[in-house]
Amino acid sequence: MLATISRAATRRPLTVILVWLLMLLIGFGLGTGVFGRLVDSVPDVPGTESERAAAYLDRVDKSGESITAVVAGTAVADPGLRSQVQRAVADVRTVSGVADVPDPYTTHGLTSEDGKALVIPVTLKGDLKFKDKKTAVDTAVERIRRIEAPDVHVSGGLLLGQQMSGRAQEDVQRAELISLPVVLALLLVVFGGLRAAGLPLVIAISGVAGAFLALFTFSQFTDISVYAIQVTTMLGLGLAVDYALLMVVRFREERRHTDDVVEAVHRTVAGAGRTVLFSGLTVAVSLTGLLVFPSPFLRSMGLAVAAVVVVDMLAAVTLLPALLARFGARIAPAAQSEKTGPGTAPAEGADSDSDAEGRVFARLARFATRRPVVVLATLVPALLVLALPAAGMKISIGDAKQLPSTTEARQLYDTLDAHFPPGTGVSPVTVVVRPGAAPDTVARIRALSDTTDSRALPGGATLVHLQPTGSVDGKAATDLVERVREVRGSEPVEVTGVAARLVDFRAMLADRAPWAAVTVLIGIFVLLFAFTGSVLIPLRTIATTLLSLGAALGAVVWVFQDGHLAGALGAEGLGSLSLTAPPLIIAIAFGLAMDYELFILARMRESWQQTGDAQEAVVTGLRRSGRVVSCAALLLAIVFGAFMTGGFSPILQIGLGLTLAVLIDATVVRMLLVPATMALLGRRAWWAPGALRRAHDRFGVSEEAPRRPQLTSV
Repeated sequence: MLATISRAATRRPLTVILVWLLMLLIGFGLGTGVFGRLVDSVPDVPGTESERAAAYLDRVDKSGESITAVVAGTAVADPGLRSQVQRAVADVRTVSGVADVPDPYTTHGLTSEDGKALVIPVTLKGDLKFKDKKTAVDTAVERIRRIEAPDVHVSGGLLLGQQMSGRAQEDVQRAELISLPVVLALLLVVFGGLRAAGLPLVIAISGVAGAFLALFTFSQFTDISVYAIQVTTMLGLGLAVDYALLMVVRFREERRHTDDVVEAVHRTVAGAGRTVLFSGLTVAVSLTGLLVFPSPFLRSMGLAVAAVVVVDMLAAVTLLPALLARFGARIAPAAQSEKTGPGTAPAEGADSDSDAEGRVFARLARFATRRPVVVLATLVPALLVLALPAAGMKISIGDAKQLPSTTEARQLYDTLDAHFPPGTGVSPVTVVVRPGAAPDTVARIRALSDTTDSRALPGGATLVHLQPTGSVDGKAATDLVERVREVRGSEPVEVTGVAARLVDFRAMLADRAPWAAVTVLIGIFVLLFAFTGSVLIPLRTIATTLLSLGAALGAVVWVFQDGHLAGALGAEGLGSLSLTAPPLIIAIAFGLAMDYELFILARMRESWQQTGDAQEAVVTGLRRSGRVVSCAALLLAIVFGAFMTGGFSPILQIGLGLTLAVLIDATVVRMLLVPATMALLGRRAWWAPGALRRAHDRFGVSEEAPRRPQLTSV
């Protein structure tokens, strides 16, 4: 298959390049339309109690969304300000699509006790089309912002989604402006030439275009979260650089052995292309675990990120070979022994320990293979200690505290927090008491909270609002949801609202997580067996990867949940992680760990096939792949770090988790734990039962290579 692809790419390179150029134009043209289609709803899970109740209310209760404005920074009793506010309220009431705007001066609770802030809630009609709703919101916001006061902030509802989408677009643009020049500079250091350094960047830009196009396509069929754009773009950019780096390094090595550029491209695709293919598949399989969850958010993220990985993989095995066939003659071959310095790097795959970097990785491998028990006894407990905070991990939907302090939603939140009692502006726990409930049901439910209200709904149902203390999805709010569900007994009562959705989301995660794990682990095992022909290497890989993943997740909990060093990242301890972060960190980091594992295993397998010496295969494999794995991990960490400059807490959590997972995995795990465990296994590392070995020989994906020694026993 790969041989066919490489021949097609080298036979008609201009055609391949033009096809990808067209995709690039479509991605940065049509694909960027996804920024206008992002949504900020995450915890919706079809079929849960909270969603059923919400759907019922949508049918029978026609009250619409609302936005909130806060005016602060001066005495609200000032006659001039009062006149301005009341004129603004009167004007907004006349806006088409607005249902209600209470006067903050005559409505209890809308002016602060310190007299320095007031709130203007604007409720829209419930039967508006999206276009009419947007027009009503824009008109109301424009009028409110004409109030002359030191602080006037408006957010919530449709406006919050627009603000978060706009912030997402700004963050992506900033991250690209930061990461691409830095990546190019480091690639220049790695390759010592602009032509070779530019090719990974071309693939990276293609990956970003593919990310936009994939997200826009999925947005036609399902909701795409505001988080998706940062996550898919940073992963698409990082993986594209990784794959292209591996291919270009291998191409320069092959050029050292042949003057025929086309033949060098064929050899590159046959060797490194196979690794890229399996790497892309393993990352995609790792993300299929997200499809097990019924959450549209997790499913859409899994599909979108998997699609981006496939785009990167295809670009690396089609576009890059075409570019190499067309321009590869101008790229200097890797020298047999290159000196390490600020402008050069040794050839990946050099066959001698004479280069400095090769010696470093060879020495690490020899140290680990000679003292495997010491290495394991030291590193495994250390990684387990780092993972300990993950045992106390909590998740929440979060509120505006997750946003950077410069965003309007966060400024509104901070103003309310500074001038109003705790819980002001917090969405209530919403209870729907259906017809047929016992007469005392409403009274028993209202007794659960000090602040409640209720009203009749069409059809005989009753709507009860219970105001929790604390945050919208804090312990008090979720405990209130649980108490309502206990008190109702068998009565026809349903609970919805933000806190109820969080409770249902947590239950969904707990119910489906084991199935997701089994799905991913089986898929990874099958792919690694197809790649290596071994049944023990996949098991060893999964075990060591879980160690690095646990350590990274523990660090994220320690920083963002517990608040240690959060300020250094421009964040603060929130007492919990965003519910988007843990599943995405686990799925993506697991896939990325497989990425580097395959880079190393490919070289170990080549040496094992050639020599049949298990220990020397470990040393040679790490010597040949150590530099490219280290460079790839560093470049990926830089890309993730660039996306952390936006200050959006969920993205900071995901970015830090992935950065640490990549760095821990590419250093401690792959450079020390892998050779140590391989040394303990010895020749048995490559063992498989006879039936499976024959199946691999027949169906496993492989290229022409020296026949590996037959391992008949363990």
